[in-house]
Amino acid sequence: MTPRVDNSARARGAARKLLIQALYQRQMGGQPWQELHRQYSADPTFERADPEYFSAALAAVCEQSAELDDELRNHSDIEPARLDPVEHAILYLGLWELMTRTDIPYRVVINEAVELAKRFGATDGHRFVNAVLDKASRVHRGVERGAVA
Repeated sequence: MTPRVDNSARARGAARKLLIQALYQRQMGGQPWQELHRQYSADPTFERADPEYFSAALAAVCEQSAELDDELRNHSDIEPARLDPVEHAILYLGLWELMTRTDIPYRVVINEAVELAKRFGATDGHRFVNAVLDKASRVHRGVERGAVA
């Protein structure tokens, strides 16, 4: 019997938490995403995470990090290389979700990123994360936000 995949919001939240840790670790050590995937999927807390979302996000963010940094430059005055690594990881994930995961409402993307920044980031890092992702959502989710096309 194969285990049931939990695609609930709770499981996606657990995956996001692990993703931020993996993306932070990648920035510090430069491991390939495949190695990080093996490591984090062996973690006991991975059982609570959405494995499909985790795999897709980790591969995409790692493979597209240069493009995501270019996108980040469009929405922030701080050069990506100067960002706090935790907030950088959160912004990578948030930007990727805004740009590619239209099944996730933009408000959810921003809220989840802000909560991760409050939990793991610097004291006021959540404000920066909120501002950057709000600006990016105007570009990538303008129609969803109600902007006139």
